[in-house]
Amino acid sequence: MKRSLFLVITALVITFAAFTAFAQNDAAVAGKIVAPPSTVGLPGLRVHTPLYIVLPDIKPDAPPAGAENPGSLACIYGVTPPTSGCPRSGSPVATGGARAIAVVDYGHNSTLQADFNTFNTQYGLPTQTLQFICDCGSCPSSNGTGWDVETALDTQYAHAMAPHAQIIVAQFCNDPFQDGKSAAEWLAGQAVAAAGGGEVSNSFGYGGEDPGELSWDQYMTVQGVTYFTSAGDSGLGPDYPSVSPNSSSAGGTRIVRDGSGNFTGEEDCWNGSGGGISQYEALPQYQLLIGKITSFKRGTPDIAADASTASPVAVYSTTGCGGWCAVGGTSVSSPTLAGIVNAAGNFYTSTLAQQLKEYGEYNRPSLYHKYFYDVTKGSNGSPAKFGWDQCTGLGAPRNLGGF
Repeated sequence: MKRSLFLVITALVITFAAFTAFAQNDAAVAGKIVAPPSTVGLPGLRVHTPLYIVLPDIKPDAPPAGAENPGSLACIYGVTPPTSGCPRSGSPVATGGARAIAVVDYGHNSTLQADFNTFNTQYGLPTQTLQFICDCGSCPSSNGTGWDVETALDTQYAHAMAPHAQIIVAQFCNDPFQDGKSAAEWLAGQAVAAAGGGEVSNSFGYGGEDPGELSWDQYMTVQGVTYFTSAGDSGLGPDYPSVSPNSSSAGGTRIVRDGSGNFTGEEDCWNGSGGGISQYEALPQYQLLIGKITSFKRGTPDIAADASTASPVAVYSTTGCGGWCAVGGTSVSSPTLAGIVNAAGNFYTSTLAQQLKEYGEYNRPSLYHKYFYDVTKGSNGSPAKFGWDQCTGLGAPRNLGGF
């Protein structure tokens, strides 16, 4: 990367820490963790991204060698037939998907389509023309804010798990919930429903809960649409919209590989993963089994996938990374899980219908251990343990049949 572009990225850094700050065991990608401005919100915008950029010490012309990617994640989560060790190089990519997945993000990134094309060419994924909607007619530029990397990540990994689903980018100018049925959240659901159904992924949060959130839950209830939300990146504590009972809350894990780089079959709780028990949201029907654990309030997350900065994913973003970089945070797990559920081909009438299926499997141990990996190691302030917990929920998927 040119030195001038590197300095532009560095100028955007609001948190610059040694890689080991969030790492668990050895780092997969040598570099520095950068938290862009979007991680604390932009002026006038309450929502922020649960995202960390890993900038390699030496800027690569190809994906960072230690980063997870479409093939390795598809292998680990059972989207493709198993490949021994789920190698980062050589694992086949997914070939399924249908209907639509919308990602909800701030602003418009001028290089998003070109970056999406580059990513797809690198991994042998089919390209497509992204569909854009904006809640204010003409959305402001997100270049250099961190939201550009967020949107690149969301589009690339939803597509990577379900390459034949139409990706819709629902861009917002203001709050994605508080403007009601003219806001991006509602418009995203409507666009997915018009495409025959599918998923909406929300990789953002308010940094906690809001007394007004109960009135916003209704905007994630479009018929035929399942909603996913990032659980957060500040450790234990519930976050909206992840804590809404109308969304599937996505926690974070670390993928465990041995000294030869082979996937061991294990995942740990990522220490930055959000999760917790709501002070406002009532216990939803699908969580009756864990009511005593959550004091009969909504508990998060529901399920989890890779999010650790020690097992980050490769992303291509011209304006945010100067090309290839690696990204961690539960911003990874939400679009990844949305794509996995889409690839399973079970298009639910609502998030409630999907959750009833998953928690129903949790109630049947033979099915639960067939379809999910129960994460029992690590902590985000609340330790992972057998069964549901406040870091990884039910655990990580292992078989599309679970969805």
